[in-house]
Amino acid sequence: MLSFLLFMLAQAAPAPAQTPPLTAATSPAPPAARWPTRDGRYDIRDFRFRSGETMPDLRIGYTMLGQPHRDARGEIDNAVMVLHGTGGTGRQFLSPQFADELYGPGQPLDIRRYWIILPDGIGHGQSSKPSDGLHMRFPHYDYDDMVDAQYRLLRDGLGIRRMQLIMGTSMGCMHGLVWGETHPDFVRALMPLACEPVEIAGLNRMWRQLAIDGIKADPAWAGGEYRTPPVQGLRTAASLLFVAGAAPLYFQAQYPTRDAAAAFAQQRVATSIAQTDANDLIYQIEASRTYSPWARLEAITTPTMWINSADDFINPRQLDLPQRAVARMKDARFRQIPESDDTRGHGTHTAARFWKQDLVDLLQRTK
Repeated sequence: MLSFLLFMLAQAAPAPAQTPPLTAATSPAPPAARWPTRDGRYDIRDFRFRSGETMPDLRIGYTMLGQPHRDARGEIDNAVMVLHGTGGTGRQFLSPQFADELYGPGQPLDIRRYWIILPDGIGHGQSSKPSDGLHMRFPHYDYDDMVDAQYRLLRDGLGIRRMQLIMGTSMGCMHGLVWGETHPDFVRALMPLACEPVEIAGLNRMWRQLAIDGIKADPAWAGGEYRTPPVQGLRTAASLLFVAGAAPLYFQAQYPTRDAAAAFAQQRVATSIAQTDANDLIYQIEASRTYSPWARLEAITTPTMWINSADDFINPRQLDLPQRAVARMKDARFRQIPESDDTRGHGTHTAARFWKQDLVDLLQRTK
């Protein structure tokens, strides 16, 4: 749901003069449908999770644009994977603010040249998830499990031996660092967007824990076996996620009156509640519990371009962790996007215009 909220926040535009405030009945426009996509499914048999739990059939859904190209040796040499954030899906990267900046003719990820793969992480989208029926009996996956499933999709399912690029936003950013530590020779370039290189602790863990506690405290949750959605618990979680993903300068500029600001927040939270399963959200947030790449950063030898934004509540600019991290990585660069009344807080990661040139430079130096 965080990724869904951030998608909507980054899409938000100021209301024209004399336009009535947004209401809870207002729905965001769907992503542009003009991109030629193909959907796929890969089933991993007898998948074993780090927790020791197993699934006889783990389903990974994904979306593709473009076509694979093979070099003189017959190996695919143009594959790009983009990884979504908590609560999102691969199809969020078809939104205009992302796709229109990157996929078109002459753009950095021109689909006439690149094969773009947009997977749904475990617990998300069309991949296996608690809401399929297991509820809280679903295996307790973590980021390592999610990266392992991505690796098996690419290698075993799609026959790729080396990726041109792996890019990820938020949770996908953290997945990118895990990729760099576990499969450094499998990818030519990494572009993590909006994350930190340490375990989820401090304020970042606190608001996540409060979101989970809010759901579990709702009597309707019933230990995960709810007959109707635990709306009050979901409202608590959605409200925390909304604030965590917000952009103070942007929202002040776009919603300068009390009524407009209140209506916008209420509408976004209401829309999120309607599209979120409580058990799925608990699992999605808890998947970060074992993430802790700090000790092995030297293992990341893949050329890396790492981007954070200065107005990101989740990854605050006051932390010097990225700068310290890149000093320990073989070929990594870090840039922090300055705050402005146009940046989108944590959601800046999905607005490609803010970091498009960084991607161009990364692709140039990793040819």
